[in-house]
Amino acid sequence: MKPTIDVARLAELLREAAKAEIMPRFRNLSDGDIREKTSATDLVTEADEAAERFIARECRSLLPEALFVGEESVAADASLLDRLDAADLAVVVDPIDGTANFAAGVPLFAVMMAIVSRGETVAGLIYDPLGDDCMLAEKGAGARRRLSSGEEFPLATAAHVPLSEAVGCISYTYFPDELKKAVLPRLSGVKIAGNYRCAGHEYRLLASGGSQFAIYSKLMPWDHLPGVLITQEAGGHVGKIDGSPYTPLDREGTLIAAGSEESWHAAREGLFPRA
Repeated sequence: MKPTIDVARLAELLREAAKAEIMPRFRNLSDGDIREKTSATDLVTEADEAAERFIARECRSLLPEALFVGEESVAADASLLDRLDAADLAVVVDPIDGTANFAAGVPLFAVMMAIVSRGETVAGLIYDPLGDDCMLAEKGAGARRRLSSGEEFPLATAAHVPLSEAVGCISYTYFPDELKKAVLPRLSGVKIAGNYRCAGHEYRLLASGGSQFAIYSKLMPWDHLPGVLITQEAGGHVGKIDGSPYTPLDREGTLIAAGSEESWHAAREGLFPRA
């Protein structure tokens, strides 16, 4: 039996965390509030850590039986990822997706959450602190945009168009060098190919019909579980480039999320060399 999840309350929780811990620090960070993790483009700020603590504390009250897996928690204790794989119920959180944008004062970042039950994503949420709205989905119940007023509107992905007319987002930073060399020249066949440095907003664009595809590697769960479910529930198609489904157990590989199965195949066949 799937757990009963109050996604509206979870959406409000993300909003509360953003208002309390994220927005007061936006464009108000000192040098000591920003630190590198693995590189100059992989950052953590005081806002990330404070927002994650806020969300974790509230989740202990809302879902006391759930394992909490936050991006910053895993940075401190990598074994949490192994526990996620076996958890009956888990909350997976990215307190600020797009930290590099946030740290640079760029208004393009999001707060992301997924609920995972026995290896299956059953709920996903992506909150935009600046737009003050949340895109959310429950497994089998469709995807919707929830305003701060509580009003909700259904989401739908875009119809297929030829790759030459398509809009896509591609994050190729972690592509192997040979794959990067093979794929990048092929982007000339796409009408618009961009990179927001924020998967949350790229998934929001895809789920609301603003693009035909998004492509990623380095498949950390907090970056993709919410957006994949929202895309699928809005009518899209998601899979790794070998055609296999993406699951919460995946950490590596290349992922294509698309507005339709036809758009998925167009991106796969048009951008990636055949094995």
